[in-house]
Amino acid sequence: MAKQGAKMAVPRLRFPEFVGKPFREVQLKDVTSESITRNVDGISTKSVMGVTKAEGIVPMEERLIASDIARYKVVQKDWFAYNPMRLNIGSIARWQGDSDILVSPDYVVFQCSKGFGSEIAPAYLDHFRQSGAWEKFVTEGGDGSVRVRIYYKDLARLQVTLPSLAEQEKVADCLTSLDEVIAVQGQKVEALKAHKRGLVQQLFPREGETQPRLRFPEFRDAPEWGIKKLSALIDLVSGMHLSPEEYGSSGDVPYFTGPSDFTNEMKCVMKWTAVSSSMATKYDTLITVKGSGVGECWYLKMPSVAIGRQLMAVHAKASSSQFIHQFLLSKRKRFEDLASGNLIPGLARGDILDMVAPFPEKDEQQCIADCLSSLDTQIIAESTQLAALKTHKQGLMQRLFPLGEDEL
Repeated sequence: MAKQGAKMAVPRLRFPEFVGKPFREVQLKDVTSESITRNVDGISTKSVMGVTKAEGIVPMEERLIASDIARYKVVQKDWFAYNPMRLNIGSIARWQGDSDILVSPDYVVFQCSKGFGSEIAPAYLDHFRQSGAWEKFVTEGGDGSVRVRIYYKDLARLQVTLPSLAEQEKVADCLTSLDEVIAVQGQKVEALKAHKRGLVQQLFPREGETQPRLRFPEFRDAPEWGIKKLSALIDLVSGMHLSPEEYGSSGDVPYFTGPSDFTNEMKCVMKWTAVSSSMATKYDTLITVKGSGVGECWYLKMPSVAIGRQLMAVHAKASSSQFIHQFLLSKRKRFEDLASGNLIPGLARGDILDMVAPFPEKDEQQCIADCLSSLDTQIIAESTQLAALKTHKQGLMQRLFPLGEDEL
């Protein structure tokens, strides 16, 4: 129940037909109930599932003997399941399949109650669990501490301000429709990325070969690519560490210390410094050579930036800078493998300069680079649209779900 005298939380946005309609305050235990139904008949035809934060309820590798099957919990359509350990609490998911499934006996399983006056729509709860109010409750203890585990008895105390069932379903339908748009946009981004990966495999020769499987018409009769060491095509500038006193929120040039700084927008630069002896210039490729994100590359379009020791700048000479960038992108897995062999993940200068591979003449390099760069532009545009849709959904949820007491 709400504290006496406390103002009831209400959403900032409601559909016109529900404006002025009342809410009711409940605890989650008033509208849900825990299920401990087990697979006592030992039927092994039910699928064994687990929950991941990224994908929700997914099939698990079955390593069960007959005696284990009876201990597993049953999950029916529109029921919720999660691992009660804190690291997995973000992975509460609703099962939407038609047939029953099984989850680990360690999982918590609960269902929405049915009956007038105690109803919550499963789809509404499914969206509400992605809200800030839910996230705050399941990650923070009542005394301000971080929860280590959260069981149903803990979750049951969550205070929820509910509109009518009809309004719940309208909110859920709205957010579900937006989820479908986001999913389609995500598929478009992934399809473009997959298309580019396929093109890269065809536009660059296979290991041990000197000619790609796909060449542009004007180069089909051109000679095979020549084997060269990368050092013949590039100069490599190592980054230099700057102390905190040597950079700040203003200065002469941007200062990049790692892939989290990568941008070509001056307004997005977080760190600035004076001109350094370790500078990358326009059309260089920045490559992460130490720490997190080893092998991650960025094509620089700013006039110049100072770089920290986590980065190196690849400057093309007598070759297409865009082609060199695409070539380095295609070697990301190789760089990751090389870096993983070190106590601290990292690449040495020789790991880059001593690479030997076939390269075409500069005009063919540029054709390949133009093709792949145009795809990169599409991917960035579609990814930006995907991010905007996700941001729109987050903003919509903040307005459709009632505010918490501390936000009133």
